[in-house]
Amino acid sequence: MNTQHESAQWVDAGPVDAIPSPGARRLPTAHGDIAVVRTGSGAVYAIGDRCPHKGGPLSQGMVFGERVQCPLHGLVVDLASGRAVAPDSGAVAVHPVRVDNGRILVGLTPQSAAAPCDGGCACAQAA
Repeated sequence: MNTQHESAQWVDAGPVDAIPSPGARRLPTAHGDIAVVRTGSGAVYAIGDRCPHKGGPLSQGMVFGERVQCPLHGLVVDLASGRAVAPDSGAVAVHPVRVDNGRILVGLTPQSAAAPCDGGCACAQAA
């Protein structure tokens, strides 16, 4: 996903090749950690690094397709929308990403906001 937001402040998250495909890395910022995720197809996404259920580090989760799974309770997040996949609920912030000359640039201003789990999701019942 190579989205550009001209008004966003951009941070260099390093070379694309530093992230396994698929895989993720944590990008610490003054506004909180961001998970920079590279899919098996090579697409790059940036989302808030805290699961909306228990705050697990999504940068440590398993990446499959265009989704990442929280390593704590299995909640699955769609990387494009930041929303939890049904039957779970909640959302993480989605940040703009662009790749320039093999380097990942992440916009600090999110495109969408985070929303907590409502407690009625499958991951909450399993906890």
